[in-house]
Amino acid sequence: MKLAYQVGDRPTPAKTLAFALQQLLAIMAATIAVPNIIGNGMSPTAALFGAGVGTLVYLLFTKFRSPVFLGSSFAFLGSMGTAFAGAATVGLGYLGLIFGAIFAGLVYVVIALAVKLAGVSWINKLMPAVVIGPTVAIIGLSLAGNAVGDLQKGSYMVNNAPTASVYVALICGLVTLAVTMICSVYGKKMMKMIPFIIGILAGYAVALIFTLIGNANANDALKVINLDAFKTLTDGGVGLHTFLSVPDMTFIKAFGAFGELNGEYLGTIAVAYVPVAFVVFAEHIADHKNISSIIEKDLLTDPGLHRTLLGDGVGSMAGAFFGGCPNTTYGESIGCVAISGNASIVTILTTAIMAMAIAFLTPFSVFLSTIPSCVMGGVCIALYGFIAVSGLKMVQKVDLEDNRNLFTASVILIIGIGGLTISFGKITITTVACALILGIFTNLLLKGKKN
Repeated sequence: MKLAYQVGDRPTPAKTLAFALQQLLAIMAATIAVPNIIGNGMSPTAALFGAGVGTLVYLLFTKFRSPVFLGSSFAFLGSMGTAFAGAATVGLGYLGLIFGAIFAGLVYVVIALAVKLAGVSWINKLMPAVVIGPTVAIIGLSLAGNAVGDLQKGSYMVNNAPTASVYVALICGLVTLAVTMICSVYGKKMMKMIPFIIGILAGYAVALIFTLIGNANANDALKVINLDAFKTLTDGGVGLHTFLSVPDMTFIKAFGAFGELNGEYLGTIAVAYVPVAFVVFAEHIADHKNISSIIEKDLLTDPGLHRTLLGDGVGSMAGAFFGGCPNTTYGESIGCVAISGNASIVTILTTAIMAMAIAFLTPFSVFLSTIPSCVMGGVCIALYGFIAVSGLKMVQKVDLEDNRNLFTASVILIIGIGGLTISFGKITITTVACALILGIFTNLLLKGKKN
């Protein structure tokens, strides 16, 4: 697909805002999901603010040449849980989140220095297209279950379970998907470039109609959207809180816990975070190979893998300082670039600033929180699918008549789709990392043999 806007292009201010909102919608659900999963009072809006800060840091280190947004990393969920489980108080747990991100970020810094000294040619030899292509495909395919799961539920909850009928949720999600596809394929000019925004608004409108009918008839099966969230805007009357609110930043909650810090706890945090950083390094390379193929420019050489690693690592430290979550490059962001045809770095910069601003704007953050899962599921089917297909496109020029390549691709796809994960205590090697590692091993094992 030919890009409408290259990395260095500058769309008009109005278009930039629309593109940035689309990027924000693409990454938002996953970014705020991590703090919601961890609990312990973690703030989703603080995580969104931290993601914006982390992305700004990443853009600075990559000289504004890599159009990717950084969001909360799911790979560190177990590590973040350990930070709270091993802490005597919640405050110490928040301090553990910050130190954990520092430990993980330092791993990236060390690897970046090694890459700077050794170059990146070894990366291409270790991870050729036959390895990276199927791995990128697995990144998208491994998220398929999340998209399908979200497609079947709304955001109106009773006893922690969605009330909306699966069929009602499916209608909302499929309308979202259909409108997104139609806008992307048949749309003209701006409509073609912001299919996610139009799709989400269409799905939200259908969900709102179902919800209003459900409220009028006291039928929970039709209630897709939790409209009660809007009532919080006027709790206690209309005031400053109706328009502005300050997120619960991680560093504030951790401030008073320095006196509780001890070597044993720091050791626990280091063991929980450092190995995971090496796992995420593999995904970092796959993501950058993917976006490189989309913008037709090798980011591993310009601005350089050492710069993308430094941006990712230091960005994670900064993001966790504010939001508690280590950051990572987001496949959703890459998919959004591919579908919209907009790789403008100005858009990513604007998205980062928008994420930080929205964390303080109560009405907008409340609205975003009410977008039902089924609507986001409809969008994610397209996003995750594009990630998977972009990986398969990398394999197009690979000779699959050669059994060496055939076995390598087969191992990665089956391990990835099968969902293999390996745990060592509290450390878990993710499905993508398992597929990539075994793919590299297979390729090296058969390297000297051709048909």
